[in-house]
Amino acid sequence: MKRCAVTICFTLIVSGCAIGPDYKRPEIKAPAAFRGQTEAPGAKSLADLAWWGLYRDPVLEQLIKTALEHNYDVKIAVARIEEFRAAAGIAGLGSLPLISASGGASKSRLTTVGPTPLPAGINPLSPTYNAEVDVSYEVDLWRRIANLNAAARADLLATEFARDIARTTVITNVAIAYFTLRTLDRQLAVTQRTVATREKFLELTRAQFNRGVVSGLDVNRAEANLAFARGNVPDLQRQIAQAENALQILLGENPASILRAPPTEARFFSLPPDVPVGLPAALLERRPDLRQAETNLIGANARLKSVKASLFPTISLTGELGSKSAALTDLFTGPAKTWMFGLGLLQPIIDPNRNVYQVDIYSAREKQVMLQYQQSVAQAFREVSDALAARQGYAEFMRAQEDQVAALRAASERVLKRYKIGFSSYFEVIDADTVLFTAELQLAQAYQNTLISLVQLYKALGGGWQTARPAAERPEKAVSSGGIADDHARPSR
Repeated sequence: MKRCAVTICFTLIVSGCAIGPDYKRPEIKAPAAFRGQTEAPGAKSLADLAWWGLYRDPVLEQLIKTALEHNYDVKIAVARIEEFRAAAGIAGLGSLPLISASGGASKSRLTTVGPTPLPAGINPLSPTYNAEVDVSYEVDLWRRIANLNAAARADLLATEFARDIARTTVITNVAIAYFTLRTLDRQLAVTQRTVATREKFLELTRAQFNRGVVSGLDVNRAEANLAFARGNVPDLQRQIAQAENALQILLGENPASILRAPPTEARFFSLPPDVPVGLPAALLERRPDLRQAETNLIGANARLKSVKASLFPTISLTGELGSKSAALTDLFTGPAKTWMFGLGLLQPIIDPNRNVYQVDIYSAREKQVMLQYQQSVAQAFREVSDALAARQGYAEFMRAQEDQVAALRAASERVLKRYKIGFSSYFEVIDADTVLFTAELQLAQAYQNTLISLVQLYKALGGGWQTARPAAERPEKAVSSGGIADDHARPSR
């Protein structure tokens, strides 16, 4: 009895050495605050907002909803989950006994003219019937099978995080494509308004030329400025068509137009109030790519422990229960019963270094995955800091650009009035109009950059996991402060 207890204790100690230490998250050098973070770090974060709460625009909301349902990348990610769920199911069966049943019937004939003749009265025909159940089971003493099962479950969880990454990426890409499209709409409206202004100015210049007030050169310059503005119209229309096509592909649709309201002088999307970005350490739980990277590390750790277990003997139990008889009527009678039970022990001897090298291989792989995880975390901190810098820089630039456009618009109106009464020269009018046109186009671009920086900050913080808007949060009519929401337009399908 004492010897048995010592043997059991020794076996448990050796098995503990075989599987290795349990997984522990690597040390992460998380900063106390993000670079560029102006407020004191706290638990609240912009990423806590659902995408329908951040992008409060009915058209954009419908576009994102459609994309999450029909985007091909999301569908592929979901299909991969089904694949790895089946693989995890197969791995889970490894801890169960393998049971198989077999049965058969055969008939043979012995020679009657051989060197040893059959005795008289013996039938040379010999039928045989058999039925049996075979059972085999590997005793997972070193947890080799359990760790393979854990690795398969980690792979399944990693694919689920990959689906969340695909969803977040789709939300980001749709928002960026939508803001790009609306910016092109704004630039087209500015260009068309400039064309109309220059057409009127050309009429005024021709009238003054007919009266002898200005020269033909002034008329030519007015015609050239008008032609330049008109030339921008088809180019912007081309860009709009291509942006619509790209957006439809994100929706899982064929190229087509996107239904939306025309741009207005008001901002088509209200910027949300400043929301804290949260604690840097919270990124480890918020961002699906970091969760996926850590899950891959957990799987690598489980595979390493499984390979280490292969260094130790494999213990298997086998059994067979059945019956065998010469007559079918006797097959399931007591005398026909057969059984067998065995205990097997397999220890590699001829090539023991092969498994040792396997341990080295999987140790190196675990180290690689750990370094990739640490690299992903550092990259995530950088993405948040970059997005904070972009948001602050673009917002300040946009405000300065708004002030510039307001001043240039007032100057252009004033110089045109002075030109009509002869107090300003033709070149002053042309210069004011050209500078205003360029500034208005730049303002639209600055507004786009500001919105995109918000999108990138939201993604960098790990926002966008929510996939369905709760019914309690769905108003009958969407409300937005921008002009586009007033039409309640919906994208074409």
